[in-house]
Amino acid sequence: MSKLNIGIILGSTRQGRLSPQVGEWVKNIADQRGDANYEIVDIADYKLPLLGEEDATEQATAWNTKLASLDGFVFIVQEYNHSISASLKNALDYAREAWNDKAAGIVSYGSVGGARAAEHLRGILGELSVADVRVHPALSLFTDFENPFTPEMAFKPADLHLVNLNGMLDQVLAWSGALKTLR
Repeated sequence: MSKLNIGIILGSTRQGRLSPQVGEWVKNIADQRGDANYEIVDIADYKLPLLGEEDATEQATAWNTKLASLDGFVFIVQEYNHSISASLKNALDYAREAWNDKAAGIVSYGSVGGARAAEHLRGILGELSVADVRVHPALSLFTDFENPFTPEMAFKPADLHLVNLNGMLDQVLAWSGALKTLR
């Protein structure tokens, strides 16, 4: 059986965002495992306008094609006002069938580990027929980043997160493989 394709979805498009640093950390750890094909999928690259505001046929087609090529997902989610970013919600809404019958893990960050954003995302994923896994690395802005809330803020995760990250990836792969039989 060929390796599964897992997309690491960067959940923010904001200037100065931290999701690329967190996404690279996830990808580096995941690549060392050698058990799947992991790639970073940056929603900013698709330049999706707000849903329904203008014709986005080209962008939506490219976004749906990318999602359809993936067997599962790891969402990098930062907490904005106790929820996910508007850009992530918009990107989720631009697809339907491309999400269906796939699995997802969530790596969140924020002042309380991004827990509230992760919980909101879980509800949305359920509506899109995405099976989210239980293990959830939650990163703190206060302990997993240096120079918090400054322009020099840098991601420096504690080693203890490796157990949860690998556990989450194990679950994403198991569920992605099982759900692939439904597609």
